[in-house]
Amino acid sequence: MIAICSDHAGFELKSIIEGYLEADNKEYKDFGTYSADSCDYPDFAHPCAHAVETGECPFGIAMCGSGNGIAMTLNKHQGIRAALCWTPELARLARQHNDANILVLPARFINPVEALAIVDAFFETPFEGGRHIPRINKIPVK
Repeated sequence: MIAICSDHAGFELKSIIEGYLEADNKEYKDFGTYSADSCDYPDFAHPCAHAVETGECPFGIAMCGSGNGIAMTLNKHQGIRAALCWTPELARLARQHNDANILVLPARFINPVEALAIVDAFFETPFEGGRHIPRINKIPVK
């Protein structure tokens, strides 16, 4: 189960990604928004992050215009490592080195073909572990 959310700027791309996930028989839970009407990304980012943080969904995908605002909101949650990625290589590195659990896409700066390649790279790449584990363990504020 993949948690997914966006604001109005990411709504169209979110719809495309949901169709892509459905075609690949991947389950997802949509935390909104549900239209292209102007809205506030934290209203959707917090429930999405909570679902990943609690284990309801092991991973998530989130998007807003630049990706920055929604990433900042997601990363306020202690158990979230949201990574803003605009290339497949960044998505691979976010998984390999940072054990990212939410992929963030900048909807106004990538096209759907690029977005789907980034989604594939993120979900096909495992966390390397090893030397990265102590670093990951230092991320949460205690």
